[in-house]
Amino acid sequence: FIAILVFRLLFNGALGPINGLLEQIGLPAVPWLADPTMAKVTILLVHFWISMPFLMALQSGILTTIPKDLYEAAEVDGAGGRAKFSRITMPHVLLATSPILIMQFASNFNNFNLIYMLTDGGPANPAYFFAGSTDILLSWIYKMTLEQNQFNMASAVSIVMFVLIASISVLNYSRTQSFKEKD
Repeated sequence: FIAILVFRLLFNGALGPINGLLEQIGLPAVPWLADPTMAKVTILLVHFWISMPFLMALQSGILTTIPKDLYEAAEVDGAGGRAKFSRITMPHVLLATSPILIMQFASNFNNFNLIYMLTDGGPANPAYFFAGSTDILLSWIYKMTLEQNQFNMASAVSIVMFVLIASISVLNYSRTQSFKEKD
């Protein structure tokens, strides 16, 4: 949570240190959180920055579990670096990574903390029904219940969101080879 607040301070309009650095090198200030498009880009950058260490730790763990015997056997068979990567490394990494990617996909729908603490769903957009330009479904539901007292609509959206995310996750999990037993 503290990291998100630090990013909010860093990207804080004309007063933020990032815009100060841009102005010092002669570039114009960027409306990081005030412009709808730039606010979305900023959220993606912050999410990428925060989630990368977790994903890299998982990837390094996956890479260390690949048996070295496979690479030695491939070398004996005359496989080069590209063949070893495409025939040994990638299948093992994809097999172990697909549940993680599905989990990340589902968690992006619930990334309430990042949206709420970084932009509070803003900048405002009057074309949306009680939602700002960067609101996700969860932050939109939060605003409908606590700020607008639209409990019926929030409940309906919550149920539809659960059914969609659960359906997509079950479909993706069933299509992966990750949970199938091997001989």
